[in-house]
Amino acid sequence: MRRIALLPALLLTGVCHAGLFTDDEAQRKISELQQSNTQQQTRLDERFSGLENTQRAQGLEMLSQMDALKAEISKMRGQLEVQAHDIETIQKRQRDLYVDVDTRLRQLESAAAAVPPPPPVADNQPRSGKDKKLSAKPVVAAAAVPASTPAQTAEADPAQEVKTYDAAFNLFRGGNYQGALAAFQAFNQAYPKSPLAPSAHYWIGNSYFNLKDFKSAIASQQELISLYPKSPKVPDALLNISSSQQGMGDMGSARKTLEDLLARFPLSDAADKAKYRLENMK
Repeated sequence: MRRIALLPALLLTGVCHAGLFTDDEAQRKISELQQSNTQQQTRLDERFSGLENTQRAQGLEMLSQMDALKAEISKMRGQLEVQAHDIETIQKRQRDLYVDVDTRLRQLESAAAAVPPPPPVADNQPRSGKDKKLSAKPVVAAAAVPASTPAQTAEADPAQEVKTYDAAFNLFRGGNYQGALAAFQAFNQAYPKSPLAPSAHYWIGNSYFNLKDFKSAIASQQELISLYPKSPKVPDALLNISSSQQGMGDMGSARKTLEDLLARFPLSDAADKAKYRLENMK
């Protein structure tokens, strides 16, 4: 009976111990869950931080690329403006050239038309011996007139002169700079006193420039300036000299030539281009 009475007490003690064990296990599980949550939160924070850094770096890179792209677009826009200005200048030069050629041709034709006709041949049947002696002299003088030389014949044909010049210029315009160089040199030899000679000298220098022979280009343009100091081609010759100096890498001389151009010919078309180039050299 005594053993039976102790049984409920033993059972109650076991239940209490079981309850205490369950609470410890629950606390351990809760602790583990908290640690796991903390670790997951840490990993998430690290991932978010990494993504944020990556996005920030990508954003900075995109901004840098956009800035570079803007700079490239600005540079291309400047180059397009320069090319548009060059094309406009070339077109104006061509118009001025053909107007000048037409004007010179008309002047030469007018000069040829204004030459007085030769005196009439004396009558070979004078009325007296005295008249016979006087009339014989003009006949001999007329017979003694020399024939025209080739150079005189060329100068007396303004149409051929202009045709020769146009043929040389068409070679240059077509990109055949070597052929244009030879053609303009031949023109100057055939027509040394032509009003188109300064322009021929200029295109000789320009042909050398396009052939990358900058020293010869400078020498040709300096010859133009020396031979024809009052020619309207002098400002363009100075501009071509500056371009040749720049092509040789001599930026100081190129700048000085442009400044000289502006000082001597401030109202010329070449001066506008010189101003633009000086601004881009800064």
